[in-house]
Amino acid sequence: MSISKKVKLVTVLACLAGAISLASGTAMAESIKGRAGVTGRIGFQVPADNEAEFGWGNNKTDTGLVGGVGLIYGMDSNWAAELDASHSSFDSDTGDFHVTDVSLGAQYRFRAPGNSRIVPYLGAGLDILISDYDPYDGASLHVDTCVGAHLKGGADYFVTKDLALSAEAKFVLAPDADITYQGTHSGDFDPSSFNGTIGLRYFFN
Repeated sequence: MSISKKVKLVTVLACLAGAISLASGTAMAESIKGRAGVTGRIGFQVPADNEAEFGWGNNKTDTGLVGGVGLIYGMDSNWAAELDASHSSFDSDTGDFHVTDVSLGAQYRFRAPGNSRIVPYLGAGLDILISDYDPYDGASLHVDTCVGAHLKGGADYFVTKDLALSAEAKFVLAPDADITYQGTHSGDFDPSSFNGTIGLRYFFN
């Protein structure tokens, strides 16, 4: 999928989310204490600059598409625990990368007085980053799995008591992962990234 098509897809989803919010009636952002929910997201990923990380030459990485699902549980009126899994794909000068990010974290939710429908939040946690690399020359290369951390911020807009539109920015920081060919080190891959996503949260109780 080209970058222009990816941008168009994200734009269409953003417009759809806006239309749903405008068509909805008044909804209040109630506390999610003791409530469990599921989240679905899609957006774009800007990977770290890997231009100088490869022993055989430059390998500039491009912006790609990211999507994922997650679970959220309200521990009290402000704190929530999250378990997320996302998958991203992006091109480079020498091949395609795919990164699966399994993250566990917590978020602090800022509940405004007056039952505002908008709930901003900040979050942090740990990430397990499972990376794959498919070079254009067909070589069989292995990328090590590594552990990183994330910081993120976003906001939920409650359309109803149970359904919220969500927008989020997430920074993932991680050490370089080794790239090997038949057991020999041939380069490094930095799985750090910036993600911008929109999505939906649905609470079951």
